[in-house]
Formats: sequence, C-alpha cells, structure tokens
Amino acid sequence: MILAGGLKSLLPHVLRRIIRCNRLSISNTSGMAKGYTQANVVILHKSLADDFEKFCHANDGPLPLLYRSKPGEWKCPSLSSDSDIRTDCLQYRIYEHGAYAGSLKSLKEYSEQLKDMVTFYLGCSFSFEKAVQNAGIPMRNVEQKCNVSMYKTAVPCYSVSTFCCNLVVTMRPVPESRLEAAVRATSQLREAHGAPIHVGDPGLLGIQDLSKPDYGDPVHLHAGDIPVYWACGVTGVEAVINCRAPLAFTHSPGCMFITDLKNDNVTVRSSGEVPQVHCISQDPLHYSVVSAEAAQKIRTLEALIGIDPGDRGIIHLHRQDELLKACLSLSHAQSVLITTGFPTHFSYEPPEENDGPPGALAIAAILQALEKEVAIVTDQRAMNLNKKIVEEAVQLGILKRPVPLLSYQRESADSALMFLCENGNPGRPRFDHLIAIERAGMAADGNYYNARKVNIKHLVDPIDELFLAAQTIPGVTTTGVGDGGNELGMGKVKDAVKKHIKNGDVIACDIEADFTIVAGVSNWGGYAIACALYILSTCEIHDRYLRKAVGFPQLSKKMVWLSALPSVTKEEKLLKTLVRHGVRSGKTASLEMEVDGLPFYNTHSLMIEKLL
Repeated sequence: MILAGGLKSLLPHVLRRIIRCNRLSISNTSGMAKGYTQANVVILHKSLADDFEKFCHANDGPLPLLYRSKPGEWKCPSLSSDSDIRTDCLQYRIYEHGAYAGSLKSLKEYSEQLKDMVTFYLGCSFSFEKAVQNAGIPMRNVEQKCNVSMYKTAVPCYSVSTFCCNLVVTMRPVPESRLEAAVRATSQLREAHGAPIHVGDPGLLGIQDLSKPDYGDPVHLHAGDIPVYWACGVTGVEAVINCRAPLAFTHSPGCMFITDLKNDNVTVRSSGEVPQVHCISQDPLHYSVVSAEAAQKIRTLEALIGIDPGDRGIIHLHRQDELLKACLSLSHAQSVLITTGFPTHFSYEPPEENDGPPGALAIAAILQALEKEVAIVTDQRAMNLNKKIVEEAVQLGILKRPVPLLSYQRESADSALMFLCENGNPGRPRFDHLIAIERAGMAADGNYYNARKVNIKHLVDPIDELFLAAQTIPGVTTTGVGDGGNELGMGKVKDAVKKHIKNGDVIACDIEADFTIVAGVSNWGGYAIACALYILSTCEIHDRYLRKAVGFPQLSKKMVWLSALPSVTKEEKLLKTLVRHGVRSGKTASLEMEVDGLPFYNTHSLMIEKLL
C-alpha cells in the first residue's frame, strides 16, 4: 500500500493509476495533486441527463459543470488523457431509487448498465486549496489530516424537473484577519465553486452543529478562526437521492476524480471586480461581501449626504462606512420595520415636521421593489395623518402598494418583545431590521427634546423601547438616521453630540442603534439608503452572495428597482402632499438655500440621481 505522505507532488495521471490499482491507504483526495483540478462525479441514466445538466446550469455555484460525457463514455478527453471513470475515483457510492445501497472501489461490474448512463464531472473545492494556501491561509483539514466538513443546509436550490434539493456546503475555518484574502483567492475560481456563499454563524444556513457534519469529518476551529462556507458539489449527491432514479452512482464525498487541468486554466472573472468583506452582525456573527466598486459608490453617497447646510457641526458625528454596513445588513433582511416622526412644532396641529416621512417612504419603496416585507410604526395620535400620506404616496406612484401602519404602547414589561416577536419568543422575530429616520429619541433624563431644548415627551410614543428590546434579540439589527443628534439611534454618537452640537448636553439621544447614519438633512439619509440598496442589488458579487450561488442572477429586475428610487419629481410631489396636510418644515434654512437657482434640498437629490 502507498501512504499519503508523498502523494501531494505526484502528477494526476500517476495518481489515477495508483487509485485504479487500489493501492492507496487514504480516505480522501484533499491536498493531493496540488494545483490540479479535482471533480465531483454524478452518473445517471441518459434519460435524466438533459434535466440534470439544466439543474447544474441553474445552480452553477455548487455544480459548475466541467464535462458531460456521452452515454457509455468512460473517458473524459477534455479533462484527462488516460482515465476510466469506472476505476479512477478513490471510492464510489451506489444509489437505488434514491436510497444509499453501499460503497464500491470500482464500477467495472456495472459496465453493462453504464453503457446507457451519462457521467457529469463537476468542479470541486479541493481545486482551490493551493490558491488559498498561496494567499497565506491555513487549510485546517489538511493540517488535521482529515476530510473537509460538509453540511446540508436549509437553502433550496433552483429545481428542474425531478431534480430538487437543498444546498450542501463545505466549511473551512479561516483566521478573521484573512477572511478577505480567502474570498479574493477563490472568487475568480468559478469552476471550483468560486467565492464563499456565507461567512459566520452556521445557524444562518440552517446548520445546527458544526461538530456533526453530514459528510466528511469535523474540522476544529482555532482561536480567532471564523467558519467560512463554500458551495459544494455534494449537492449533486442530494439531487440524485431526491430524484429517486432506479440506479445512479456518485463519487464518495471527499474521494474526487483528479483531472489533468491545472487550476491556472480555471475561468477568470472578466469584470475584474475585487470583493470586500464587512462584518454586519455580532449576534449572530455575520459577514457580507460586496465589490470594491459598489462599496466606493456607497462611500461617495455617504460623503454627499454628510454636507452640513445648517453648519450645526454634524461632521463630528460622522462614522465612516455606517451607510455601507447598514445597507449590507438591510440587503440580507427579509422584514423591515421603519419609524419616523419628530413633533418639533409642538404648538401646532399636526406638530410633525416634513423631514423624515419622505425619507422613510423612499426606503419603503425600494424595500417593496426588492420584495421585502416592510411596515411603519408611528405615534398613535399620528395614525390618521400617516394613513393619508401613505395612500397618496401610492396614488402618486411613490409606493407600489400601501405600507402597513402600526402603533406601539407600553402595557407591560414585555410589551416590546411581544410586539417584535411572535408570542414574545426571541427565536421568532417578526422583523430582522429596524430603521428610525428623523424620529424623536429619548435623552438620558427620559425626556424627548427638539433642537431648542423644548421637552416634547407628551407627543411621543415610547417606540425607543423597540430599539432597546432589539438589542436582546439575536438576528435583529437597528439603524438610526439623524441630522442633529436628538434622533432615535443617535446614542452611538452621544458623546460627540454633547460636545459639538448646540444644546447637545440636554438633547442628545441616549438610545443606540447598531448603525448610525448622519446626514445634513435626515431625508437625504433615507434617499441614500434607497440608492445604496439599489447599488448593492446591481452588484454581481453581492447578488451571488445573497442568493448563495444558487438560482439565477437577479439583474433582470433592475428596471423595477430603478423605478422605485427617489427622484426630485417624487420628492416635490410628496412635499406638496405634506404641506396640504399641514405638515411644516423643520429645516427652513436648508430649504431656502439655493445652488444654481434651485433649492439646495432638491439639488442634493439631483446630485444623488446623477451619481446613480
């Protein structure tokens, strides 16, 4: 028997001959023939071949198709010079009507049946191991001399005919400082599954216990390691099981077919986009991926809205990349709750100002276009006003459909938890992201103040409690948008508010949000969120990460997203609607400024349009 030690440097054709002679004492091919492409194998009856090929193309992250044989073809000339698929995998599995029927070292006894069967060779993550190691990233499974860990997920693949299953992934521990390097090292290797489809908590994929892989071996994380998940070709095995074919064969997970293709020949991304990795949640731990180009556009937006027309000192409140991280988090969200309303005109009816609602509706519009659930929570006294505004926004074409309006009152100690979660169960939240935009925020003394230090607590419902409760619910993230420091969510920058903002020592909001977006006018922050979500949705790298590399790119919906974006025309119509309902401006100075003969307020929106 030949031991594993000297196999890493052997050429593929030599390894195949050794495997063919059944002379290896190894359990998997990880680390073998470094620098050469390895392949998953699925063998099906020819009547199923066309549908399985379509299934592969529809889910090319886990199933990148390297070669499809003809019926009865045991060689694969484009991948190897002298191979025989009946003998050249370390171990095979046989399935009968979807049931696992045993493992085999050779398929020669099935040669007659194989004459009517087609072999699919699919890319494998073992192929990118050398690239990852060359980037200075340890391969923990190779270090631990074991197979890679493979897990079934709760992520459904795109179904084709009888082929339907959930995605299978491999997990490789990566030091946190090398996450971006790992993504970049693999993102161009599309025929080896490409970039990771998830970084962080396994529960977000429906994986319950990393110590119990469905295939392969458990791989132990070192201190500082983050679990990183790549789409896996064993997804094809799950598809074979679910299609219940009378007879099918696959490689045994980890026991790959080794080709003569050097990984240098793997298809390289043509766009040249470079991926970035950003942490968007600590509980559960969750990272997102975006192209450097898209990230830079969003940073430009962030700088654009940070202009301070009232010269109030908001530059001191700015925190870089808060817009980017907030929108990455929103991009992953399924259900979003928005709140707005600042009754600064306490002696008028209604007391609301017109900064806040337009930005909130701009966010709601893009979330609707992205097919996310969205609701608005506001003060009970303002329900009728907001109902009329939402109805007219639909009539004006700003919203696709009405947004549900909710109100919140504190009736007991667990009222906020009951509002946010089904039956108050933190494991079943109704919303996974909360946004406050130009919403009065509670100060350290429990009161609510406008910019002039006037206490308006009697006009404000305790919606802050929802943001406080969200801090205790895993998977629920919050964003605050403001322009003066007294808005809900600005607690993250309260020290700077107290130091640099007039009356800040009294008015500063004490309630933090996970992300704090500071703008010259809060509506601009809402417009920027809408535009940033559009940028992310049209980013190929981020789109692939969102859909876990299964199904098809969503760019066909681009025109729908584009039509939902804020515009100068939409803003003007909505402001007129607010005026008609008695809502006054809270930022007269910024509205009266002019740039090139246009109100600064609208000019800024025009600048955002030009950026897009």
